[in-house]
Amino acid sequence: MPDNSRLDLYRQMLRIRLVEERIGDLYAEQQMRCPTHLCIGQEAPPVGVSAHLRRDDLVFSGHRSHGHYLAKGGDLRAMLAELYGRATGCAGGKGGSQHLIDLECGFMGSAPILASTISVGVGAAWAAQLDGLDRVVVVYFGDGATEEGAFHEALNFAGTHKLPVVFVCENNLYSVHSALDVRQPDRPIHALAPAHGLQGVYGDGNDVDVVYDLAAEAVARARKGDGPTLIEFATYRWREHCGPNGDLELNYRSAEEFAAWQARDPVNTYRQRLTATGMLSAPAETAMAKTIAGELDAAVAFAKSSPFPAPEALARFVYPDPADRR
Repeated sequence: MPDNSRLDLYRQMLRIRLVEERIGDLYAEQQMRCPTHLCIGQEAPPVGVSAHLRRDDLVFSGHRSHGHYLAKGGDLRAMLAELYGRATGCAGGKGGSQHLIDLECGFMGSAPILASTISVGVGAAWAAQLDGLDRVVVVYFGDGATEEGAFHEALNFAGTHKLPVVFVCENNLYSVHSALDVRQPDRPIHALAPAHGLQGVYGDGNDVDVVYDLAAEAVARARKGDGPTLIEFATYRWREHCGPNGDLELNYRSAEEFAAWQARDPVNTYRQRLTATGMLSAPAETAMAKTIAGELDAAVAFAKSSPFPAPEALARFVYPDPADRR
C-alpha cells in the first residue's frame, strides 16, 4: 500500500474519532434531541472497507452509522445538521442520527431496527446483478443482528444467487448490555457463512491494515461475480450503547476488559505504526488534526444556524403523500 494511502486511512480514522468526540461534548447542550450511537473505538472497519469502494458502490448501515457514512463520503455538515434536526440535514432533519442517507455518495441509509437493512442491501445487490451493473454493495451490522432471522434469510439468498455483496459484522461483543457468550453458542460468527454458501473470514477490526486487506479480497470477489463474503471484525465500543457517556458503572463489562481494548485503540496504534516507520511526523499530525478541527467547527456552526423543517414538510415523503397524488 502506498504511503499516501496509509496516511489517508489514518486521517479518516482521526476525523471520525474527532467528529464523534465533538458530538459527545455537544450532546449535553440538549440541542441534539435524537438518540445517538457513537462509534468511538470502531473507526477502522468503515475506513478500511470504504477504501476499496467506488462512489457508485452502495453502503447500508444500522444504528451506529456515523463512521460508515463519513467513510463513504457523506457530507459532514449535512450529518451534523441532521443530528440537530435541521432542514439542511441529510434526511431533511426528520431522521436524526439513526437515519443518515446520502444517495450522491452511495450511502443508501441506516436504520435502528436490528438487521433491517441487511435484506434491503441484498435486494440492491440483486438489482445490480440483474441490471448488469459493475457495483458492489456493503452492509454493516453488529453481532446482535446475526441473531435475527432476516440475517440468515439474506445470507441464504445472497449465497444462492452469488450476489455482489459484502456483509461486514462489527462484533463489539455486546448487544446493548448483553454479552455475546450469553446470547450465542461458542462458535465464531463468520463460521455461519459456509452454511449459506458464502466465504467467511475473521480479522482484527482494530487494525486498519488488516481490515484493508480482508476488504480488498472480499470486494474484489464480489466485483468479479464470485459471490458474497461475510467478514467478522473483532472490535469494541468505548461509550455507552446509546448516548455520549461512559457506562462502566452499569457493571455489564469490567474496567479491566475496557482498559485492554483501549490499549488496542485503532487510531492510536496506527499513529504509532506510521510514526515508527517515518510516514507520519508530529508536525504533520498536528496540522492534520487542526484541519479536521476547522472543518468540524464550520460544520457545527452550519448545523446550528440552519432552519428547522417547515411544518408543511412533516408529511413529505411519508406514504401516502398528498403532494404525490396527481
